[in-house]
Amino acid sequence: MLTRHLRRGLQAGAAGGLAFGLFVALLGNPLLRYVETVESFEGGHSHAHAHGGSAVGPETVGSIASVAGGVVFGVLLGTVAFGALYYLLEPAIPGANGTRSYLLGASGFLTVSGAPWLLFPPQPPGVEAVLATDVRVRWYLGMALAGALACGLAGLAYTRLRARRGRLPAVFGAALPFCVLPILAALGPAAPISSSVPAALAYVFRMVTVVGQVGLWFVLASTHAWLLRRDRIGEPESTDADSTDRTTFADTYRVLDR
Repeated sequence: MLTRHLRRGLQAGAAGGLAFGLFVALLGNPLLRYVETVESFEGGHSHAHAHGGSAVGPETVGSIASVAGGVVFGVLLGTVAFGALYYLLEPAIPGANGTRSYLLGASGFLTVSGAPWLLFPPQPPGVEAVLATDVRVRWYLGMALAGALACGLAGLAYTRLRARRGRLPAVFGAALPFCVLPILAALGPAAPISSSVPAALAYVFRMVTVVGQVGLWFVLASTHAWLLRRDRIGEPESTDADSTDRTTFADTYRVLDR
């Protein structure tokens, strides 16, 4: 069963990575070049770009590299999050199979990007962080860990309250752990920056980055949910060769949940 989960994770990662790579190539890279141009003019510098007779220009090479890098990044996320982690955590994730895929995708985004960005939002080129790199790395990893813990506590709270008090209290209880994340970010170190990029352009760059990451995890989750439905259509539960192992894992979770 683990092999099938890893295969689905790899396939979902390839689809999500391809979509993300195309997003970066078609929107992210042009925006990045524009920001660099504005930053150069704001800083009093001018750059002349000379293009030779090569049939493949640097922009084309950059686009190809972005797509390839997006696929590699997506495959890594898909194999780890929607392959190995989904296999281990499936009994603990509330909801049906499709819902579980989207919840895991939302948790992945919050852990990898959302929670750390509360303290260190993405910045365009030309923005220099004054805070020391080692301090930033420690706090980034700490916020990522806090995001993962919040997701785990939310799932546990929803499962317990849903069985005892109903859906609405369960949703409210699941939302509470996420309220701690802004508090942790507020308690973190100040992160002053030095920038020659206009504030409006920096905001646009930040929003495009957020949309790209949200889109990546959404495509990952959607593809994974579709693969689950495809693989389980007409598949009798009793024919699952690994059903005993899955039942044992689920029973272990139920014992811990009491």
